[in-house]
Amino acid sequence: MAITKINLPSRGNYINGKFVRPSDTSGMAINGEWVSRSPADFSDEIGRFAYSYAAADETVRAARAAFPQWRRTPSAERAEILKRYQAEIKKREDDLIQIISREVGKPLWESKTEVAAMINKVDVTINESAKLIADFEIPKIMDSTTGVVRHRPLGVLAVIGPFNFPGHLPNGHIVPALLTGNCVVFKPSEKTPMVGQIMTECLEAAGVPAGVFNLLQGNGEVGRRLSVHEEVDGILFTGSYEVGTRIKQDTLQQHWKLLALEMGGKNPSIVWDDADLEQAVHETLFSAYVTAGQRCSATSRIIVHPAVIDAFTELFHAKAKNFSIGHPFDNPFMGPLVEQGAVDRYMKFVGIASREGCEIIMRGKALELPTRGNYVTPTICRVKESSVEATKKSIFQQTEFFAPAVAILAAKEAEEAIAQANATQYGLVASIFTKNRALYEKFVDGLNMGLVNWNKSTVGASSRLPFGGFKKSGNHFPTALTSTLYCTAPVASLEVAEPKPVAKDAYPGLNW
Repeated sequence: MAITKINLPSRGNYINGKFVRPSDTSGMAINGEWVSRSPADFSDEIGRFAYSYAAADETVRAARAAFPQWRRTPSAERAEILKRYQAEIKKREDDLIQIISREVGKPLWESKTEVAAMINKVDVTINESAKLIADFEIPKIMDSTTGVVRHRPLGVLAVIGPFNFPGHLPNGHIVPALLTGNCVVFKPSEKTPMVGQIMTECLEAAGVPAGVFNLLQGNGEVGRRLSVHEEVDGILFTGSYEVGTRIKQDTLQQHWKLLALEMGGKNPSIVWDDADLEQAVHETLFSAYVTAGQRCSATSRIIVHPAVIDAFTELFHAKAKNFSIGHPFDNPFMGPLVEQGAVDRYMKFVGIASREGCEIIMRGKALELPTRGNYVTPTICRVKESSVEATKKSIFQQTEFFAPAVAILAAKEAEEAIAQANATQYGLVASIFTKNRALYEKFVDGLNMGLVNWNKSTVGASSRLPFGGFKKSGNHFPTALTSTLYCTAPVASLEVAEPKPVAKDAYPGLNW
């Protein structure tokens, strides 16, 4: 597919309404530089970026200074700026699609769906999420007293983005944070800095006031310094459990700081003996291998009724051999993993599955293509020892390793399947494939997951519903529809408009 690559200059951080390079600003010495290079084509250099540890302090100061005016800006004006931001994303849609595909390795079709979700998020937030934090009154809550609840912004929020959805996922925090009157410091993944820059350019073109939104490029240490800054009121994070745990540990003494942590999954699909096997295979294969398995909601365990497990596995294997893998511009089904370290980790876990006694029906391996990149083939493992106790001991079944691999195992009774699905340390999303609604509802009741789908894959959540998980998957601040809730705090008031004289005998023992 002939596509002309765009070449965009690296513009550095965006602080207090201006793009600045660390070397251009006093007090912001360069602490390091790196190259954003496509995992789909090692020769494709997207940009060179520098970072400064001192910039974390400067960005937070700019956001803090802008907060009083921004929080008092009428919500309709804030919404209008976000609508202009939405329009700017539409103008830059082709740029965003291409840069997401190049920096992440996503096929163009998939990057296009991500940008569409970014555009849609503005409408959902303004029209639906904002209703969740509407102020309200309770007349006569006490004698001559009205109860009032108002929601106010938290202050300065740090948004720390992931690489796999470098536009959509941070956008899902940024839009509600700005709409509700917060100021934002956004640190994109160091794997996708140019996506973050384009988003910032769209906000700048939309007329976001200086200091209200700031961009901070850099590595993990830059993110840590931003997270622990005492003037940051909340951290909105999407990424691995390990990094989320470090954020929690680093901010343990900052009890006032809100942490909204979305930290991955090890997601099961349950396929019962009455399921439409063609449909179940289609949905589970898509959710296992889309984005090369690099989604927190990816299906990684498929629990199948023994009556259909052989037929299911055979069909799944046949279809897994027949999808395309290649460069994003060729629009295959699956692109590369994001970095060489991810390839090495994937190969290690395929070996672990084998050592744990799994039957390797399809062994993932590094794939050499004419364009050099981090390409791999998918893995299918048939788990021979499918007891809950074995699952709890299995490194392969317990670890999220962000790669195109699935484990298939058997469960005969519904209670056994529920126990198997709950046996990992994560609790993000599960899918149930059955024609029996009563059985599906039994699974919904028993599964310890934030999302449970019926005859639909684990991926592709809706922004009009909450998105968040239990256990190691999150900390009970779901994103999407409910994102405005963690961007605000309710303030309660008891209001007496016309005070009455206090009766002399109002309280026993007061001799007034």
